Formats: sequence, structure tokens, C-alpha cells
Amino acid sequence: QVQLVESGGGLVQAGGSLRLSCAASGNIFRINAMGWHRQAPGKQRESVASITSGGSTDYTYSVKGRFTISRDNAKNTVFLQMNSLKPEDTAVYFCNADLQGSRYWGQGTQVTVSS
Repeated sequence: QVQLVESGGGLVQAGGSLRLSCAASGNIFRINAMGWHRQAPGKQRESVASITSGGSTDYTYSVKGRFTISRDNAKNTVFLQMNSLKPEDTAVYFCNADLQGSRYWGQGTQVTVSS
């Protein structure tokens, strides 16, 4: 069994920054891709950013230049640095980890950006 625990969400004013963290634990041999998704009220969950085990990254267009994903393979942890936050970034953010043929999800952390 694999568990993902997120932290770092909260309330911030527009233009501010937050850093999300997600630590994976449990029966882990090797994690392939890790990433972040988000889901705003009344909307579908969308991919925000992803990172491979080798460090290659991908971002959805709306966050390019503002968000940075990184990971610490030794600690099975993925981070999301979010700068220049906008009200439209308000959502529950979920981390994911792909390993052993399955995708695991965290419980989600709320990010609220006030205007």
C-alpha cells in the first residue's frame, strides 16, 4: 500500500506565493512520474504539472512561468512552487505518484486565492 500526504495549502492574496509538498510512503520500490492536479468547484479535475523520475517537467499552459514542479527522489517527495497566484488558481490540489503499474492520489489540499 502507498500513501501520499500533501501539505502547504492555504489562503493567499492574488500575487502571492505558496509551496505545496507531497510525501509518498509505504511499499515503494521506485516512483516513476509524479505530479499535481487541481479541481475547482463545478469543474473537472485537470493536470497542472508533472515530473518524471529523470526530472523532465510538463505544465498546463495557464501556469507556465508561474509554477515550478520539483522532486526529491531520495525522500519520495514532490513539490509545487506557485508564484504570482491568481483567483482562478483557487482549487483543491491533489498530488499523484505513478508506480508499480498504478496511480496513487493524495487526499487534496485547498488553495484559495483572494482578489
